[in-house]
Amino acid sequence: MRFHSSVNPAIFFDDGATPFPLYWKENWIGLPGISAPTRPNEELMAALIDAIDVRRKTLFELENTPFYCLEAEVNTPTARGGQTLVRLKMRNLLTNAVFEKTFKASDKFKEPDLLYVDASYLYSDGDGSHFLDQETYETLTLTGEMVGDALNFLIEGALLQLRKYNGNPIGLELPTFVELNVARTDPAARGDSTSGSGTKTAQLETGLEIRVPLFIKEGEKVKVSTENREFAGRA
Repeated sequence: MRFHSSVNPAIFFDDGATPFPLYWKENWIGLPGISAPTRPNEELMAALIDAIDVRRKTLFELENTPFYCLEAEVNTPTARGGQTLVRLKMRNLLTNAVFEKTFKASDKFKEPDLLYVDASYLYSDGDGSHFLDQETYETLTLTGEMVGDALNFLIEGALLQLRKYNGNPIGLELPTFVELNVARTDPAARGDSTSGSGTKTAQLETGLEIRVPLFIKEGEKVKVSTENREFAGRA
């Protein structure tokens, strides 16, 4: 009996005669003397990433944990026969912990099972921060550890993306810029203008404090970078 695996459902041939279908385990028809085939091992089929190919913003999985690469540095040996090493600064997406680790260039990582869903921020309480899935309208809750300092950029109704790992929410992805109102800042002094080069402290409606140009007034809406927490212009 020959096994032909290029079709699905699988097809067997009995001594070169007429082929007959052989369905997978859940639809196994119980032919005598033939054991049920199994599906290919999904782990073996998962795409692998070489450590040498990891770059900033690469997502990868290590020891059943998803990571985000913050920095990658390749160290090429000068001595003959030495190994090329890759030093990664990485963020644990489950705990937000950041650390550095060195790998061989040939070390391999799996691609994590990550999914991003559009959501809006609702509110925070003792149970965590609550978000509304924009597709299913399900309320999803993240712990304070998962949210980190993202609340500095969130007001009710703010749109963002929730990150899911193996189907469970584990964190969020902020937009590159957010628009927030200036809640408090010192008034502009005489002579301050849009061309002024000085800055002052401003407290935004979320409580976040940033440096803004001298001409910015209370009540104005400003654009803020979520990556470096810096003023990026008037909204």
